[in-house]
Amino acid sequence: MTSQLLATASLSTTPQSRIQHTLAPRIHIPAHVYKHPAAILLELCTSIQELHQIIPLIIKNGLYEQHLFQTKLVSLFCRYGSLTEATRVFEPIEDKTDALYHTLLKGYAQNSSIFDGFSFFCRMMEDGVQPVVYNFTYLLKGCGENSLIREGKEVHALMILNGHEGDVYAMTCVVNMYAKCRLIDDAHKVFVKLPERDLVCWNTIIAGYAQNGFAGRSVELVSQMQSEGLRPDPVTIISILPAVGNLGYLRVGKVIHGYVLRSGYDRLGNVATALVDMYLKCGSLSPGRVIFDNMSGKNVVSWNIMIDGYAENGDYAEALSLFEKMLDNGFKPTGVTIMAALHACGDSGDLARGQFVHKLVNELGLNRDVSVMNSLISMYCKCKRVGIAAEIFKNMKEKTLVSWNAMILGYAQNGQIINALNHFRLMKVQNIEHDSFTMVSIIAAVTEFSALRQAKWVHGLATRTCLDKNVFVKTALVDMYAKCGAITTAQKLFDLMDERHITTWNAMIDGYGTHGYGMEAIKLFEDMEARDIKPNNITFLCIISACSHSGFVEEGCGYFSKMKKDYQIKPTMDHYGAMVDLLGRSGRLTKAWDFIQNMPVEPGINVFGAMLGACKIHKNVELAEMAAGKLFELNPNDGGYYVLLANIYAVTSMWDKVTEIRSKMEERGIKKTPGYSSVELENEVHTFYSGSSWHSDSKKIYDFLEILIEKIKDAGYVPAMDLMHDVEDDLQEQMVSTHSEKLAIAFGLLNTRPGATIHIRKNLRVCGDCHNATKFISLVENREIIVRDLHRFHHFKNGICSCGDYW
Repeated sequence: MTSQLLATASLSTTPQSRIQHTLAPRIHIPAHVYKHPAAILLELCTSIQELHQIIPLIIKNGLYEQHLFQTKLVSLFCRYGSLTEATRVFEPIEDKTDALYHTLLKGYAQNSSIFDGFSFFCRMMEDGVQPVVYNFTYLLKGCGENSLIREGKEVHALMILNGHEGDVYAMTCVVNMYAKCRLIDDAHKVFVKLPERDLVCWNTIIAGYAQNGFAGRSVELVSQMQSEGLRPDPVTIISILPAVGNLGYLRVGKVIHGYVLRSGYDRLGNVATALVDMYLKCGSLSPGRVIFDNMSGKNVVSWNIMIDGYAENGDYAEALSLFEKMLDNGFKPTGVTIMAALHACGDSGDLARGQFVHKLVNELGLNRDVSVMNSLISMYCKCKRVGIAAEIFKNMKEKTLVSWNAMILGYAQNGQIINALNHFRLMKVQNIEHDSFTMVSIIAAVTEFSALRQAKWVHGLATRTCLDKNVFVKTALVDMYAKCGAITTAQKLFDLMDERHITTWNAMIDGYGTHGYGMEAIKLFEDMEARDIKPNNITFLCIISACSHSGFVEEGCGYFSKMKKDYQIKPTMDHYGAMVDLLGRSGRLTKAWDFIQNMPVEPGINVFGAMLGACKIHKNVELAEMAAGKLFELNPNDGGYYVLLANIYAVTSMWDKVTEIRSKMEERGIKKTPGYSSVELENEVHTFYSGSSWHSDSKKIYDFLEILIEKIKDAGYVPAMDLMHDVEDDLQEQMVSTHSEKLAIAFGLLNTRPGATIHIRKNLRVCGDCHNATKFISLVENREIIVRDLHRFHHFKNGICSCGDYW
């Protein structure tokens, strides 16, 4: 095709052609033809059905051979997408006019394969028709939409050969083609060579930079355009606002908003919608909401932007409220609306509303939309209904790579690591190539596994498939190593990254925090600010949590204040929970309780949970009972809070209360989540429960553990026996000595070489006795033992824990 285009280029520039068609310079059309009712009907025609009814009238009146009717019929058939009928009219005509060729070429370019358009263009030139500028622009449009770079360059060359290099409109189409083919540098080269540039040309290059991810450059071009005496019009505004939003340039957005108001463009619905989108992307919900509420001509697009904007900013309740208002106002949701609503349902864990939206999907016939079904899979996975998600996936007739990725990530998020890895293997068996999103999902699965050997395997896979250069894959690797206990490796990867996303910084700050390196987390946050990288709400959650784990109370309070005052970020329930944990963990229980009482929103489960956990550390029964009372109201079936309160009673020797709590749990059928610890050995994960004996090496483990306990006793270890009542001392010591952490550590010591680091994973918070015992074990065995519990990492070495006994 390309060589054919080049070959025919000369045909359009030489006086003699291989084929010449008979062509009158101007066709005379009698006046009665123009005024004939059939001609008038063709002008009024609105559908192909009407056109089929008019054709018999044309034939009956002997007008079918008239050039006017032939051209009009070809044009209308092309307009309604019937190229077969357009060709049927075109081919028998003996004296074809240039207008007929141009009309049919436009039809091919707009309604058929772009390659059919090229074929007809070649035929047109072989027939001796001199191409006009619009022929090239039709082809350029198709090249841009189909990313046909080579063909687009050929058309550009033909335009130059035909003398259109100085035509601003023609070259603007070339700029647009290169921009859509993601060759923005080539687009700019054409742009700067233009002898003059009009507003349309400027808008095209500005939109090109914005759509290719160069938002900053597009903003600069608007200023450059104004310096050349051109004022931005609504198209400029609509092109630049998404770029401003993506960059988070709120100040620039406000300046543009002021210009819009002065120019009177705020009355235009598409400009108002673009302003709303910009404010929401910048995290400034209030101005966006005011503009939206004052819009007179709201449409589905503006509603979609509002729903998705609130969901992206974490205000899921308001996003779903807007969705309901949209339905109440009679707007029919599109696939985009549904996906935004499902995003809000999934991230908020609102299963009931998610099921309502699922029902709506079926009613609207959107269950054939792959993107919508992918969103459903994601929503159910986030709502802990991975079985329903798997059923949806199984029943999908058409699956995309996104479908596979959603399912793999869903399994990983729900702790079904084996299913996630098996799903990935199935995907490879079906010869479906994975991408960076698949890689991130698999890394997430391995992260949940917390197995360093598997972490190295997935890192190798990313490297072999050349995906380790992707910023999001690298970020996931940083997060994975941090959560697998290899914080030094995570730091090395982070330091080697040329490009870092905000999530990369968040992952590293969070990694430092969970490993107890609070000062390193603070230094990294300061480094981030020094580089003018704007922290988001997750960044502040990570840094406040890091301060909490390291006891930096004043610093954590300062970051909470900075978040609100300096960055205008509205705290979420997670931020409030982190603050209660920060204050409570440090022993400032009264201040933590006052903080809860003064919250501007109703405290959630995580807030009272943090309070109860702090009361356990500091043995405060009074506040523990108040926090537990709220928790039992909010989530009466969670056994963890009952056990926590019972343990607080136990350490304060309130055994009657312990019995009372246990009786309540029995009455309500609430069961304690069993604690377990796991250790990886030669690609196999070994899991132990307290006092369990079903492991094949149980006798060897218990015999070794008995000797180990005696060794650490000699070094100064004293078993804690304050959580059991009416139990003989020997039996108490035996029960404490066979906690799951100790069994896992004993197994690890037995099956690894001397000096090797042992990695333990605990599903609950590590208990005080096991924490103390592990310090002594690390000392007497000269081993580093890394324990990941529910909340953080503990690095035990030479009898010391990295947490400084502050956990």
